[in-house]
Amino acid sequence: MIRLNVFIQVTEANRASVLESAKELVASSLKDNGCIAYDIFESSTRKEVLMICETWLNEESLSAHEQTPHFITLVPQIQKLGSMKIEKFEWA
Repeated sequence: MIRLNVFIQVTEANRASVLESAKELVASSLKDNGCIAYDIFESSTRKEVLMICETWLNEESLSAHEQTPHFITLVPQIQKLGSMKIEKFEWA
């Protein structure tokens, strides 16, 4: 399985727009084949930090997700409004 932790740093002015796009991304991604979990979290200590946690069955399902219309549309929108850092973990 594959786990992605995507940290998004946003300004106060862009926070609501990023959250809106991220929630849409979560709702659509949960329907993708091989998606085990997909959630967005808001930091309780740093208001400017959000985190998307994704768990995928395998690399094939993650790659297919990255080709979906919702990913291709929403991720660039989020990247325009905030900076992203991705950590990837794999386990059997």
